Amino acid sequence: MLERYAELNEGKAPHPKWAPAPLIRKRERTFPTLGWPRQTDSLCPECTKEAREKVLSGAQDLEAFIASNPGEVRADIIEQDGRVLMVKECPRHGRFEDVLSIDPAFLARIEDLFPGRDYEAPPTKLRNHGSSTIKYGRGSVLTVDLTNRCNMMCDPCFMDANQVGFVHELGWEDVQQILDDSLSIKPRRQLSVQFSGGEPTLSPHFIRAVKYARDVGYFCVQCASNGIRFAQEPEFCHEAKRAGLRLCYLQFDGVTNEANSHRKVGNLYDVKLRAIQNLAAAGIDVVLVVTVVNGVNNDQVGPIVQFAIDNADKVTVVSFQPVSFTGRDEDITLENRLAQRYTLSHLAHDMHDQLGVTEPMRDWFPLSAMNPFSDVVDLMQGAGSEFGALKCGCHPNCGIGTVLLVNKRTKQMAPLAEFLNLEQILKDMQQIADAGRTKPETLAAMALSLVRNFDPSRAPEGYGYTEFVKQFLSQIGARGGEVGASEGDAKDFEWRFLFVAGMWFQDLFNYDFRRTEMCIIPYGTQLGEISFCAYNTGVGFRQIVEKMKHTATVAQWYREHGRHPVYAKNQHLPLPQSPLTVVTRQNDGRRRLPIAAE
Repeated sequence: MLERYAELNEGKAPHPKWAPAPLIRKRERTFPTLGWPRQTDSLCPECTKEAREKVLSGAQDLEAFIASNPGEVRADIIEQDGRVLMVKECPRHGRFEDVLSIDPAFLARIEDLFPGRDYEAPPTKLRNHGSSTIKYGRGSVLTVDLTNRCNMMCDPCFMDANQVGFVHELGWEDVQQILDDSLSIKPRRQLSVQFSGGEPTLSPHFIRAVKYARDVGYFCVQCASNGIRFAQEPEFCHEAKRAGLRLCYLQFDGVTNEANSHRKVGNLYDVKLRAIQNLAAAGIDVVLVVTVVNGVNNDQVGPIVQFAIDNADKVTVVSFQPVSFTGRDEDITLENRLAQRYTLSHLAHDMHDQLGVTEPMRDWFPLSAMNPFSDVVDLMQGAGSEFGALKCGCHPNCGIGTVLLVNKRTKQMAPLAEFLNLEQILKDMQQIADAGRTKPETLAAMALSLVRNFDPSRAPEGYGYTEFVKQFLSQIGARGGEVGASEGDAKDFEWRFLFVAGMWFQDLFNYDFRRTEMCIIPYGTQLGEISFCAYNTGVGFRQIVEKMKHTATVAQWYREHGRHPVYAKNQHLPLPQSPLTVVTRQNDGRRRLPIAAE
């Protein structure tokens, strides 16, 4: 049986070129301290801001700032009144409390499914852990901020775009160096490269950067954009596609203009629809990126997923990002923070309540739970592969995901876990990867796992085991080719997998150094590579790095380059008037009969 497959069939662990050592097995992995009550290291919001200001003002140099562990305090993670809380006490500024989960059972399940972390690395430079080491996967996205300029004045904004008084914009040599350096670090995994900002399409190097990332070997090149330029300039979409842009992470906070009104553009939903249509026409997939603020747009969770179902030929992923009170929102009042805090447990329950077909305790998994699939891919790619598979190394409290199966024609939808025992498949895949057998033996074992865990009586009508296996093999790259070369299943199959994720980035109020050490997303900066949470939140390296390396003051920039438009004050943006092919609904977007049957 597959439960003892690795024990009975264990071969020699391969040592591929991209890895610093032979591939490791689950028994060799380490686990962070999970469960509660537990203690961790966190930050006092007030002490941290005071210490950062000393660096920004020149009163303290950067090395002394890092060595002093600025603002660090101990924090307790406890269960109280049906919630999981972080509680910490600063001798100078008093007690801080915040919510990590409104459903302890849900969080316990997510933590229990964490598969462990691999590869040794030195401790983070931010803190001194003595002689200890951490083990982690490389991460899955390298984010490169091309510019801090933006053509909007959003609230919330994690980088405080257009408000800091200076321009931080990478020159072409900076972009090249960041991408070149990223390839030199082992494990040399197939990261996605995401160009961000500010608004990355304002950078004069945007198209060139996309092309260069593809030229040096990255298959999945993305951008994180508000979509304005893609909406207004259809040819720009085609230019980006020719350069190699594969995905656009599109800011998308709701399915009406009203639901997007906090972004301060009167017709922003119309802008998004036009951007999605233009990007799809150019062959660029869209990921809807939703910053969820409790009491502002949390009622849009179900409608947004329904929108993605209705447009499954254009939208590949919905990424919900519970608000992080950082950047422009770091000085939020206590009352507003408690009212607007939104957690991953909120997301799982809102999706169930608003969409009506998902179950929090069945359908959601930590993003890192998918790592056994990556281990299988690494095994099948063999020792000669230049890149390892994309692998998420994040803490279980950082990210969760679920998978919906959607028919692009009829809009039928079913959660994958409704007819597939995903928990058992993940256990099987780890056994198969740990065994380290040949590719034919590995494929045979995978087929056995899939057939015993697929329930045809619960699958959607018209969808069978054969089609599922073809799609599964396509997703993990088992049909041949290099890691990451496939652009997914949108064009090959009538049914497609729609991924719904929740990515919760920390802020000063819920900061957990144990989570930061395992962060999924590294940032490429002019000081090297650093984790997303350490750069954008925490002690505030973004503010420090960008001021140290700023290009010009805003006034100097405008004198030399002229002003670019900044859309605010609820103005309506001009858009092309050609007919829309994006599917919209007149109601609130909740589930009803498939469109083809209406």
